Amino acid sequence: MEPVERVTRHFQEELEQLKTRLLEMGGLAEENVRLAVQGLVDRDRSVIERVLAGDEPINRLHIEIDSRCFKLFALYQPMAADLRTIVAAVKINTDLERVGDLAVNIAQAAQRYATHPPVKKLIDIPVMAEIAQNMLRDSLDAFVRRDIDLAQHVLDEDDRLDALKTQIFRELLTYMLQDPSTIEPALDLILVSRHLERIGDHATNVAEDVIFIVSARDVRHGVQGRP
Repeated sequence: MEPVERVTRHFQEELEQLKTRLLEMGGLAEENVRLAVQGLVDRDRSVIERVLAGDEPINRLHIEIDSRCFKLFALYQPMAADLRTIVAAVKINTDLERVGDLAVNIAQAAQRYATHPPVKKLIDIPVMAEIAQNMLRDSLDAFVRRDIDLAQHVLDEDDRLDALKTQIFRELLTYMLQDPSTIEPALDLILVSRHLERIGDHATNVAEDVIFIVSARDVRHGVQGRP
């Protein structure tokens, strides 16, 4: 095998390993979000504790993936789409680490909420969580498959999360005005809805990166790049 071909093969292998690690990190982050919301809904302190204690694997992957990206930059000096892929991987890595942090924030709110009587039956928050988790999963699938249509679907789903967050706020505000004893736990539920919205925002960031990788278009803030 020619040296250039060997280098190219090694680069592609490293790139595939990088994508695999990002998917692994995304899976861990998504599972922590699922568990945090489950702990909130079921008022299950053992599940909540699992999330609070389970952030370390995500943090380790965050460091490893950054190292892999910098190694690819240094050894192979990638160009064009490969360069955009690695730049996006650095950003996606940060987004996923932040999702892991937000799962911990949800678990902390759930821990506080479990010390109070329930304010209401939780319906919209689990729906928000499912949408946010699907957005995260779809955005990473779009990254691996270079699928612009799936990335655009993630962007479109963000409006549903925003609408649900507003609906939850208005409903809980009514409870707080009617019964001051619900103020503290209701505020924690509002916080959870905001954390879920932020998870959707991070999934949106990933989807925008996919569009940038494939088409060299920067769709943030309506900016249009040149192919």
